[in-house]
Amino acid sequence: MNKFTLLLLVFTLTLSCSNNEKTSKTQEELSQLQTELDSIKQLYKDNIKTTTNQIATFLTFQKGDAEQAMNFYITLFDNSKIEDVKRWGKDAPGQEGTIMHATFSLNGKQFMCSDSPAIHDWGFTPAVSNFVECKDNSELEELFTKLSENGTVMMPLNNYGFSQKFGFVEDQFGVSWQLNLK
Repeated sequence: MNKFTLLLLVFTLTLSCSNNEKTSKTQEELSQLQTELDSIKQLYKDNIKTTTNQIATFLTFQKGDAEQAMNFYITLFDNSKIEDVKRWGKDAPGQEGTIMHATFSLNGKQFMCSDSPAIHDWGFTPAVSNFVECKDNSELEELFTKLSENGTVMMPLNNYGFSQKFGFVEDQFGVSWQLNLK
């Protein structure tokens, strides 16, 4: 082997070792950048969720039935789920095990509820109600039937001139619902 070939071989090995160190360092830096990017993406998602849900309906139950109501409501609407539940503890002002604060979504819209330890002079009122645009007559009829069971029908399903079919009910928990056929 001549000096030129030997020199070329040493240079190539040196460069190769240097590149391996650089590659290893580059991979480590890329991994750190990916971790930071993932964290930023999560913060962005959390911020979007907070921003889009700046206003949420809060239901205050006074008969210890917040959980029953919440479970009932999520069965009625697609894309619905319980997101978070905090319960009253043993030495808390509320009855142990009842809902201190819960977050749930109905068809993607955020709601919150609690079982109030204090009994107030006020309750739910039909003046503030949930308005539901139903996609078809079948959905309207099903929701009306389920929501009015053990509740109060305030306006039976009918054409009232402002809608082809509309109904207004107060459910068994005292929450009011306006149901409208698009």
